[in-house]
Amino acid sequence: MDIAFTHVFVWTLLAFVLTWTVFYFTNRGKKATKLADAVVEERKDGGAADVIIVGAGVGGSALAYALAKDGRRVHIIERDMREPERMMGEFMQPGGRLMLSKLGLEDCLEDIDAQKATGFAVYKDGKEAVAPFPVENNNFSYEPSARSFHNGRFVQQLRRKASSLPNVRLEEGTVKSLIEEKGVIKGVTYKNKEGEETRALAPLTVVCDGCYSNLRRSLNDNNAEILSYLVGFISKNCRLEEPENLHLILSKPSFTMVYQISSTDVRCGFEVLPENFPSIANGEMSTFMKNTIVPQVPPKLLKIFLKGIDEGAQIKVVPAKRMSASLSKKKGVIVLGDAFNMRHPAIASGMMVLLSDILILRRLLQPLSNLGDANKVSEVINSFYSIRKPMSATVNTLGNAFSQVLIGSTDEAKEAMRQGVYDYLCSGGFRTSGMMALLGGMNPRPISLIYHLCAITLSSIGNLLSPFPSPLRIWHSLKLFGLALKMLVPNLKAEGVSQMLFPANAAAYHKSYMAATAL
Repeated sequence: MDIAFTHVFVWTLLAFVLTWTVFYFTNRGKKATKLADAVVEERKDGGAADVIIVGAGVGGSALAYALAKDGRRVHIIERDMREPERMMGEFMQPGGRLMLSKLGLEDCLEDIDAQKATGFAVYKDGKEAVAPFPVENNNFSYEPSARSFHNGRFVQQLRRKASSLPNVRLEEGTVKSLIEEKGVIKGVTYKNKEGEETRALAPLTVVCDGCYSNLRRSLNDNNAEILSYLVGFISKNCRLEEPENLHLILSKPSFTMVYQISSTDVRCGFEVLPENFPSIANGEMSTFMKNTIVPQVPPKLLKIFLKGIDEGAQIKVVPAKRMSASLSKKKGVIVLGDAFNMRHPAIASGMMVLLSDILILRRLLQPLSNLGDANKVSEVINSFYSIRKPMSATVNTLGNAFSQVLIGSTDEAKEAMRQGVYDYLCSGGFRTSGMMALLGGMNPRPISLIYHLCAITLSSIGNLLSPFPSPLRIWHSLKLFGLALKMLVPNLKAEGVSQMLFPANAAAYHKSYMAATAL
């Protein structure tokens, strides 16, 4: 009996232990599976990032680095990680270099064969003058020179710098849409490099995907206006006689530019108006260049300009767009760069405005420990929109006005304004230094720009009326005055009269973001 009882007890105990063991490991396996699924889902949702940035161009990469240095966890999603081959973004004004240095990114201009530029060489009707950036400028605390370079090399440097930080995740993928809940953006859906559709979540999403942004339409109702087209090519294995200058030719139908972008490469470009755009495919563009543009290129630049054409250099065409900045009504999202604000690229200042915006945004976000507070982030965005105005309003107004003046015309009033700009810019002294400080982002004060625009207008009218104010000359002068108003008034309306006319805002901006002790 005792032996039988013992056998039953042992077998029962073994069955219990076996059942418990199977249950334990089965349950443990389920928990492990759930944990693994959760980890996979977390990775798909962005790995608990604080900020998602759409686009790893100049703006996205620079912002990622700045926010990551402040301790934020950043997830950047970029459509194409290969080195870009762009015609835009090849000239960094002195003001842009200052912003780059304040972000700790000045070394990204090193090791890319960037060329130093000290000013503009301007040509019109066989005449030539050099307009340098002002060396003695009490308002500017950085070396007063620009840099020209291959845009793709610069972008790759910024990407490497950003991804070198442990809290930056740089991923190749195509963002398809924004994830929205009750008017708040929670993240994005995207296809990763393997083609899998997934999503990334974060308290703050920054859209920085350029002028062709497919996300802008869901956030803002502003549309980009195509003003003209910029056509360009690279002449290789050559060097300009004066590589330290950006060469601006006031040709017809519009301007032509030539500048060194590496020790052996020269960018040649010109503007074509939309109504007279020659076809590249059937050879019309090549004929247009040889018959219309080449005869207007100064002799000292002609050999290099022709070299690219004769060697069959690849011709690139990009639209010159204009779009006023406007804030999205949705929370949890910020739009930056060309997806947010564009002006005519004639003055080569887009990157400078973008870096200024990043500097402002970074400083405003620093006190916020929780980016998930959509209301506080919205307050930051509203402040950002106001603080950026001295730089953005100056550059937007200057770019849009300058682009109109650069177009050649048979109209006597328009041509008088064009001649007036050339004379003013090249006259030396306060006129030249003042205009070049504005062009270089060294003095972003809208009221200073308005002063110089008024001075150009008055001097142009004086030239029209000289030597005697005949009825016809008075009529042309009135037309010129009307042209000046058409250049200025729309920008006053778009940027805000108070922001343009009251100097206190510009002084505060300079003290906070441009002074030697700032940041």
